[in-house]
Amino acid sequence: MQIHDKFFVPFLSEDQILAAVKKVADNIAEDFKNETPIFVGVLNGSFMFVSDFLKAYQHPCEVTFVKMSSYEGLTSTGIVETLLDVSENIEGKSVIILEDIIDSGRTLKHLIHMFSNINVKEFKVASLFYKSEVYRGEYPIDYFGIDIPDKFIVGYGLDYNELGRNFREVYQLKQPDMINLVLFGKPGAGKGTQAEFLKEKYNLKHISTGDVFRYNIKNNTDLGLLAKSYIDNGDLVPDEVTIKMLQEEVTKNVAASGFIFDGFPRTTVQAEALDAFLMTKNMKINATIALEANDEVLIQRLLERGKLSGRSDDQDEDKIRNRFDEYNQKTAPLKNYYQEQGKFHSVDGIGAIDDVTARLAKVIETL
Repeated sequence: MQIHDKFFVPFLSEDQILAAVKKVADNIAEDFKNETPIFVGVLNGSFMFVSDFLKAYQHPCEVTFVKMSSYEGLTSTGIVETLLDVSENIEGKSVIILEDIIDSGRTLKHLIHMFSNINVKEFKVASLFYKSEVYRGEYPIDYFGIDIPDKFIVGYGLDYNELGRNFREVYQLKQPDMINLVLFGKPGAGKGTQAEFLKEKYNLKHISTGDVFRYNIKNNTDLGLLAKSYIDNGDLVPDEVTIKMLQEEVTKNVAASGFIFDGFPRTTVQAEALDAFLMTKNMKINATIALEANDEVLIQRLLERGKLSGRSDDQDEDKIRNRFDEYNQKTAPLKNYYQEQGKFHSVDGIGAIDDVTARLAKVIETL
């Protein structure tokens, strides 16, 4: 289902939720059935939980509420605001906080500080949902219904920008599948231009081998110095050095929704090395896309570019044709490699930039 601009998928059914509520109620009843505790619900998210909890808790109790907020959209602001303070009639009583969800622990910390100046008999914390893998609080969680992974959820009192609280079930944010692309194209085909559009449209990280080499060499990184030593000797930089540079780029950009590899792989051996590396990250190449263009059109495009760029290899037609020949020789085996995997796509690279982008997007959106 869609809420605002995000899509959510089913996560917990109503039966699973109510079973978790009963578990919390039963566990608390075991400890407090012989006294009258006061339950403090944390608004807004806990209103459904508190309601069903009280139906399941068949012993004397009192109820009050506090209200605070630290969420905007999908993330916590890190700033907890008290919007409704705790009632004054809780001194000397056993107090049990009823939270809808505990993740970072910021709200809980604020709550405990709120109660620290009140002389209560005993203080406990109960939460319907508990993200133990991200909880970094210093206080123990005494009771919880379900330990859930660190996913954004809505429903059963929880919201996304104030919508979704009334759902009986809980839904989690649907994360887009990671898309990893290899972009091919002869010099002048527009790979760089299209990569810029695609990375913005799909939140992809554009990894240009040339840019990565220049960055490492300019900044005298260990890999840059190693690559430079080969270049200075007139030798080709070994594939393993290039792969290590790409590994670092991927590792630095783990939040990306995928990657566009530009300028690598250039050989079947490199393609196999890239596949092997991505497999260690539970990733894969989803598609390779070749921007196809007529040689004569590209030659004229490069000659025009050469007038502005000053690049000598864009000003000599013979050099341009040699670069095309080299591309054809290297790309042919790669084309076969990816065709065997059903991952090779050709796109007409001639026309208005927006039209070419639309053709590429059509391929990507079928993945």
